[in-house]
Amino acid sequence: MEKVKTYVAAVLAILFWGLSFIWSNRLVVQGIPVEYFLPIRIFFAAVLLLIFNIISGYSMRIRRHDMFTFFLLAACEPFIYFFCETYGIQFTGSPTISSLVIASTPVVAIFAGVIFFKEHITWQHIVGMAICLVGLIMVTRASRGDSRLFYFGLAVLVLAVIAEVAYASFTKALSDGYKPSVIVMYQFFIGSVFFLPLFLTRGMEHYTPEVYNAWGFWEPVLCLAVLCSCVAFVLWAYAIGKLGVAKSSIFQALNPVVTALAGFVLGDEVLHGGQWVGLGIAVLGVVLTQLDLGKKNLLEGLIRHKQ
Repeated sequence: MEKVKTYVAAVLAILFWGLSFIWSNRLVVQGIPVEYFLPIRIFFAAVLLLIFNIISGYSMRIRRHDMFTFFLLAACEPFIYFFCETYGIQFTGSPTISSLVIASTPVVAIFAGVIFFKEHITWQHIVGMAICLVGLIMVTRASRGDSRLFYFGLAVLVLAVIAEVAYASFTKALSDGYKPSVIVMYQFFIGSVFFLPLFLTRGMEHYTPEVYNAWGFWEPVLCLAVLCSCVAFVLWAYAIGKLGVAKSSIFQALNPVVTALAGFVLGDEVLHGGQWVGLGIAVLGVVLTQLDLGKKNLLEGLIRHKQ
């Protein structure tokens, strides 16, 4: 039952994050600066989590030796990751292509999990990841368009991937001592401080009440704050604590699938026959990574082979 709860938490988190590419893109196309809507999203989410933790009676005391870890956690995500992700969407001009780049996170996370947490990765996980990536490429195939900043956008998204893996590692290190909602609350409060100088300068530079106070602004911001920040991050922190860095990050490969489906339903993207096939292949790959088909550890196999 615990395993089912963990997988449900991971899938729901990915569902909300897949939708976040659509909601973020709606703000970007309105010309609203990243430096304005990101700090609002993060701070609003932090306040909601504070209220939730008080009502739940959770301990919110940070142990002295964990303070620097919380600082690094917030620096990686929300600050570096959200900044790079949102600018990546802006420069590439496509939420689906952006989410495909982010889907490479599990490849980096596999090595982080093995090196830093001694997590066990089998050949089955590697094969499943490869199958999943093939499906993702089929889903998200698209031309790069005419943007001169397209490749710069891709580079920025790679930085987001590195920040995401570092964030997962720090979350894993804190997961035994704190409730997931407490970890995420401090993550967002500290992250809000990082964003404050940018919010007060570039974020407020072209402030116009008619645009910034309209429902067209607040609808995606509230969706991002409540669903993609509060709910998704708490669920993800829980999943990381149970599954580990490598196995939980594999679920991020489904981000482009959710984004492509959401874009299709909402009319922002059009999927062709081959892309629907890709959806099935991507899901198959993720399922394969989660099945315990063998006991042999990948690293153990390599060592025995050398011997």
